[in-house]
Amino acid sequence: MIGSTQAFERTLVVAPHPDDEVLGAGGTMAALTQAGCSVFVAVVTTGKAPDFDMRQVTTVREECARAHEKLGVRETLWLDQPAARLSEVAHVELNAALSGVVDAVRPGALVLPFVGDIHMDHQLTFLSGLVAARPHGPKFPPLVLAYETLSETNWNAPYLSPSFQPNYFVDISSTIDLKLDAMAAFSSQVRSFPHERSIEALEALAVMRGVTVGCAAAEAFVLLRNVINFELA
Repeated sequence: MIGSTQAFERTLVVAPHPDDEVLGAGGTMAALTQAGCSVFVAVVTTGKAPDFDMRQVTTVREECARAHEKLGVRETLWLDQPAARLSEVAHVELNAALSGVVDAVRPGALVLPFVGDIHMDHQLTFLSGLVAARPHGPKFPPLVLAYETLSETNWNAPYLSPSFQPNYFVDISSTIDLKLDAMAAFSSQVRSFPHERSIEALEALAVMRGVTVGCAAAEAFVLLRNVINFELA
């Protein structure tokens, strides 16, 4: 891999729950697929009875398929861990599940939820994602980013949890509409404004992130690792 741009040619976005990946990186995913890159999504959890209505679970899967089609996702991988109960899963099992996906996809860029998110599923997914991306052996993701998720990243306890302070931005001015359309596909999850999971709130965040770096709309990330290897031809 020569730099982070080439690393995006195979990108794996890890979502604790279906729709997290669209909220945090939907515009980036669309921009990458339009540029000819291969984008994979690993959805870690699935709702299970009796905590979730199985008809609703089926609905969300169908919504996820429509959203990913809009974004050009190459493949959606379901790990089927129990939603809202990852804390009950042995950490070694979650590590193995995510490591298996990373080994299979061989991504150059790995995009994870942020460790400071209020939802425990997000925190545990982040930690197992880093385990899966450990820099050893012949292959590991040279680029690792963490995204923000409205209603999870910014609802943590100020000064007590890690705060999301982005240092990596992707201009999504040309794909913001695709991101919003993909989120609208999750009709069972979208809420009315001024709820944070409203289309208006998602657009407002993109605009705010954009103007901080001089563009109309952007997605913000925390850079966790970026390995640049200037290979000589």
